[in-house]
Amino acid sequence: MFLKLIHNDTAITEGSPFTSDEVQYNLIHRISEDPNSLCLKTPDEKMIFAQTPGHKGWLWISNDIPSKERTSLINELINQLAEVPLQGVTGDPKTARMFTEIFSKINNVQYEKDMTMEAYHCPKLIKPEGVKGEILKATEQHVDVVADYLAGFMRDAFGTTVEPSSQQTRAAAMIAGGGLYLWIVNGQPVAKANISHRSPRHARINAVFTPIQHRKNGYASALVAELCEIIESEKRIPMLYADVKNPDSNKVYQNIGFQKCGLIEEIKFF
Repeated sequence: MFLKLIHNDTAITEGSPFTSDEVQYNLIHRISEDPNSLCLKTPDEKMIFAQTPGHKGWLWISNDIPSKERTSLINELINQLAEVPLQGVTGDPKTARMFTEIFSKINNVQYEKDMTMEAYHCPKLIKPEGVKGEILKATEQHVDVVADYLAGFMRDAFGTTVEPSSQQTRAAAMIAGGGLYLWIVNGQPVAKANISHRSPRHARINAVFTPIQHRKNGYASALVAELCEIIESEKRIPMLYADVKNPDSNKVYQNIGFQKCGLIEEIKFF
């Protein structure tokens, strides 16, 4: 039996079993805010499924649930999702793979791993010193440069080549969201980063990017550190996800105080 999980549900509030894995599964907070999302929980609040329509579902199961019970719960969930289009699943590797093995056999689908990310939080910031430049909140006048950076981010992160012009609408939306910041040196942007979402105890940083010609100068580190200070002033803890295939970015985050909180694996169905 599954119950509906709502925004600020008791299953994800402070003191619930979920909070022990909250950094890993922070995106569940964001999904639960969407009135169109499908969010479910077990009555004991030790299993949560959350999916935005058209996207992979996120699946969390408390670590104290034994393997046999996990299998039973996953089978029950898959039965509940029988009429729901599911693009894939996201969760810690053990949970994501267990769900995938059962789901693929029942529904006769193929699958492949999309990405493995390390979840990080920053309980104590180590601010870099001696980095030239300053932070600036992005405005409408920066749409072109942000669109160019978004295209660069897609190339580096996903190997996808797109024209910067195709990213203008997204760039404008990110700027309008109020969380996008640039690092400025001699009046010119050299890096970007975004505070993409705030949950009750954390704020998530994403879209960190430095063009190739400006790398190895500490600009991204300095900018992310400044965003951490903004987040800390709100009495929240900074967190982010980093692709494990990018050791440079992982090192950058660790050098300014980010600590590993567990892996998240994305698996795509087709």
